[in-house]
Amino acid sequence: MERLKKAMERARAERQTALAGSAGRQERQKAGGSRFAHRTQPRPPASDAKVDYTRTATLDVDADAMRERRIILADGVDPIADAYKVLRTHVLQRMRANGWKTLAVTSPGVGDGKTITSINLAISLAREVNQTVLLVDLDLRRPSIGRYFSEGPTQGISDHLTHGVDLADLLINPGIDRLVVLPGNDSFTHSSEMLSSPQVVQLVRELKERYEDRLILFDMPPLFAGDDVIAFLPYVDAVMLVVEDGKVSKSELEQANQLLGDKHFLGIVLNKAEQVGDVSGYY
Repeated sequence: MERLKKAMERARAERQTALAGSAGRQERQKAGGSRFAHRTQPRPPASDAKVDYTRTATLDVDADAMRERRIILADGVDPIADAYKVLRTHVLQRMRANGWKTLAVTSPGVGDGKTITSINLAISLAREVNQTVLLVDLDLRRPSIGRYFSEGPTQGISDHLTHGVDLADLLINPGIDRLVVLPGNDSFTHSSEMLSSPQVVQLVRELKERYEDRLILFDMPPLFAGDDVIAFLPYVDAVMLVVEDGKVSKSELEQANQLLGDKHFLGIVLNKAEQVGDVSGYY
């Protein structure tokens, strides 16, 4: 707990530094333009909803197999998909109202369902005709997003950080318009140190500036598993907490709220909740 408190204090100081640096970059960009300007993709008009992927690898995924992994690809009438649409609407409203582009998704502990929630939310967000989405696996301790989309191994962030593989060669499209995924691949032992390293700071900055019109979701490690999330907070606009129904205690929620802070805390997703009332009717 003492380590988390120290990490929180460090994160707050780093966030102030990051915000100051961001303001300076904005002034420089106004004067001379961004050095990533040639990479920036303009926002497509509402009538041009389809995105053509030239360098990004497109995967041929099986919707039924994905459903067994609790990933909802179908875009029809589905109560589970409808639940994610409700979550999507809340997230979009809050993010757009505040001008936020980056969202970290975490949970108090292991097994709460943060990764599945991140994936399904990203898919639902991409179904929104005017929204492009980038889903990034930043659970450097236990990266797993790639395994949901591919039976075999996939390259990812670890290959970029340790071997210098270009980001464009790591991105995948799971056959859903407006959705791109950046997997994680290998794990890191010193994950919190890596998350606050210049390499990751540069990676996040490049993702933000190269895809300035995209909403970026970062799937993070569990909050209480270490100080990874706290170390990374200065580099995202908002954070969302996924909790398992009946598992988390009130004191743990209060502790999580203190660690994450109120200003950029988007809210809590209650996962694995028991159905309440008659779900056979219209609602």
